[in-house]
Amino acid sequence: METLIPVVNKLQEIFNTVGAEVIQLPQIVVIGTQSSGKSSVLESIVGRDFLPRGSGIVTRRPLVLQLVNVPSLEERQRAASGETSTQAEEWATFLHCKHKTFTDFDEIRQEIETETERTTGTNKGISLEPLYLKIYSPHVLNLTLVDLPGIIKVPVGDQPPDIEGQVREMILSYVSNPNCLILAVTAANTDMATSEALKLARDVDPDGRRTLAVVTKLDLMDAGTDAMDVLMGRVIPVKLGIIGVVNRSQHDINTGKSIVESLQDEQGFLQKRYPSLANRNGTRHLAKTLNRLLMHHIRDCLPELKTRVNVLTAQYQSVLQSYGQPIEDKNATLLQIITKFATEYCHTIEGTARNIETSELCGGARMCYIFHETFGRTLESIDPLAGLTMLDILTAIRNATGPRPALFVPEVSFELLVKRQIKRLEDPSLRCVELVHEELQRIIQHCSTYNTQELLRFPKLHEAIVEVVTGVLRQRLPITNEMVHNLVAIELAYINTKHPDFIDTALVSASVSSSKNDSPAEGIRRWKSDKVEDPGMEEKPKGNPQPPMYSSPSRSHAVNLLDTPMPATRKLSQREQRDCEVIRRLIKSYFLIVRKSIQDSVPKTVMHFLVNYVKDHLQSQLVGQLYKQQLLDMLLTESEDMAQQRKEAAGLLQALQRASQTISEIRETQLW
Repeated sequence: METLIPVVNKLQEIFNTVGAEVIQLPQIVVIGTQSSGKSSVLESIVGRDFLPRGSGIVTRRPLVLQLVNVPSLEERQRAASGETSTQAEEWATFLHCKHKTFTDFDEIRQEIETETERTTGTNKGISLEPLYLKIYSPHVLNLTLVDLPGIIKVPVGDQPPDIEGQVREMILSYVSNPNCLILAVTAANTDMATSEALKLARDVDPDGRRTLAVVTKLDLMDAGTDAMDVLMGRVIPVKLGIIGVVNRSQHDINTGKSIVESLQDEQGFLQKRYPSLANRNGTRHLAKTLNRLLMHHIRDCLPELKTRVNVLTAQYQSVLQSYGQPIEDKNATLLQIITKFATEYCHTIEGTARNIETSELCGGARMCYIFHETFGRTLESIDPLAGLTMLDILTAIRNATGPRPALFVPEVSFELLVKRQIKRLEDPSLRCVELVHEELQRIIQHCSTYNTQELLRFPKLHEAIVEVVTGVLRQRLPITNEMVHNLVAIELAYINTKHPDFIDTALVSASVSSSKNDSPAEGIRRWKSDKVEDPGMEEKPKGNPQPPMYSSPSRSHAVNLLDTPMPATRKLSQREQRDCEVIRRLIKSYFLIVRKSIQDSVPKTVMHFLVNYVKDHLQSQLVGQLYKQQLLDMLLTESEDMAQQRKEAAGLLQALQRASQTISEIRETQLW
């Protein structure tokens, strides 16, 4: 199990090189109020002075401290170990300058101060960016500790007003990690019930399974008091235990008292004041306890950690694949993207696309709905006789006869009226073309959605493809509209009364006559031979015909007939009613024939001149307009975001693969 902590340290370095914390690694987080003795505890565990000191807040950014136990210099020289070429008993490295080795711990302190001021400035502000320090020594146990800024209540100097909230948020971001152990440091000369460190630990770890308490400054308690009840857990129980330590005083630091001497004095103090607890307290016992707890905690977290690494590896492999590989052959890449888009566009129209919409109709299915539901129902809803009154029909009949009364229903009146009705089919037909054109535009967006990564990778190529397809559709729209307009014009050009489905005029007349209780033959004969007399006119005398004279109410004055108003409505004679009914039936019969023809021919026209043309010529249009040598560099310029995302994903994937390899090197026998 001794190898578990170095493995976690290695994992930490792997993920820190890519600047991402995708996995929460096991570690020990040190929290406490300002000047509670956190830094002194860490220095006592390391056995060297290396942390900045001073008044106020000194630790202003997280310090991730990795302690690595190595053989002594003599043993390494004897064994000729290749682990390090450093000819020193103890040394350290920083992650931000890992190629530089520090053997002077005063230089380490100076580097910490310099790097802290570089990110936080000199105004006592704090930074969330951690600082990684790795110390190799034969006098330390394998540990990973995170030293955080001390909890403060009142900003000092140039600190921002919300410094308390910033520190609290930083601490919570670390201790909320369920894989971390919490080392809550509290000074013995303060009331444990008011300990901010224990309060924060209890907020995120209510069961206390991850919390270990450390009571510092046992030698500074008031005379006549001791920490026996606190260390025994009678005041505030802590599951992982409470360990008391004695720190160096400021006077000891100023006089240069070494940590080795301080540890000896600490042991003597514990033997004298707390003899029954001396073997369960002190810095050496604290280091051993932390080492044991961390190893067991890593062992418990390792299975879940391994699973998490494998899952993330698969996810980032998929993400990196979606971003695509760096371009090697621009010509082939451009042709591939154009072909893929054109194929997806055609497949969407044909209904064979891999990505089928389930929420709404799309592509060819929507066109089918437009043709047979929207357009078909619109035509069927048009009344063949809408807008035609009996008076309109009678007027058309009279206008078609000229000055002479007609013996038969004039064919010109039928053609005039039926053309007027057929003309009403043009607007729905043009609207059908417009709806299909809109759907072809929507398919562009649909194909872009399912080729998002490739098109987002090359935004200028995406814009160019959309522009080309839109241009082809814009070019074909007026042509299709003209052909649909011609379909209606063709029907208007020649009224084919010999159409097989058109009813015969004689049969219509016979049917109308029979509806008035006459036989069909008699009705036809009467319609052709009867002369309807005007009841308002006197019977003409026999003999020599005289020119007709118009009478008026006053025979002494001439009357202008044009000034007499035309009645808006009047009762039609039997023959007028019969003629109007014949025209109505003929119009309806012929209109239904034309409507059926238009309903069949308009979708065919739209498919031929618009849809099929786009399908057949889309790829050739894209290649012809975009596949040009002078456009390659411009079209295949990646967006900066995509390039950055691919780089980050590749780095994370590489880190995860290295982490998986590192974890797999741990044998099951090493865990127990």
